[in-house]
Amino acid sequence: MRVAILQSCYIPWKGYFDIIGASDIFVLYDDVQYSKNHWHNRNIIKGKDGPHWLTVPVSKASGSFQNIETVTIAQSFAAKHWKTIVQSYARAPFFAALAKQFEDLYAQAERLERLSEVNFLFIEAISRMLGFQTRFIWSNSLAPEGLKSDRVLSICRQLNATSYLSGPSAQSYLDVESFADAGVEVQWMDYAGYPEYPQLHGPFSHQVSVIDLIFNTGERAGQFLKTGAH
Repeated sequence: MRVAILQSCYIPWKGYFDIIGASDIFVLYDDVQYSKNHWHNRNIIKGKDGPHWLTVPVSKASGSFQNIETVTIAQSFAAKHWKTIVQSYARAPFFAALAKQFEDLYAQAERLERLSEVNFLFIEAISRMLGFQTRFIWSNSLAPEGLKSDRVLSICRQLNATSYLSGPSAQSYLDVESFADAGVEVQWMDYAGYPEYPQLHGPFSHQVSVIDLIFNTGERAGQFLKTGAH
């Protein structure tokens, strides 16, 4: 049983979905602090004039601490984002075939109040488009104990994980020995060496939302990932 645990992000890049596709259970870790200027509420697409940020406007916290799961949407954004996506990808090979699915997702997003709900809407739908059968769980449903590494291990224990797939940034705080003592093997995701794919608008960039990959490659998107459906 392989488990992965990540904070939710808005239409994340392909590496985020690689971790989902390689996991049996993916935990949305949103009962932790929201970080301003993070990927929680924004991402990059390639536009005709270069990289373009799509940012979900969120309400300011009443205090210094706010969990991601409590962050609310400040104002309407979905129609504006969809218009920008259409302008950027209308000429992409698979845009016409997939546009209705994404347009419907943005219509649903318009009715949601919390950032976590918006993020999960897109994360789950895109995962299914990529052919992943991964099970999704919210961390707040598990009531994990401890801090940082211990908290992550608590989640793994509750889910009977035999392995934990982590992003490389966690190497700075994860206590690998305590995982081993609990019978959980720590595995590290490697984001290096992704193949390029046909991409619109200038020099190739890996650091863009996964929707860029999907609109440009369609059903072949899995061929440009390291794990999951190929």
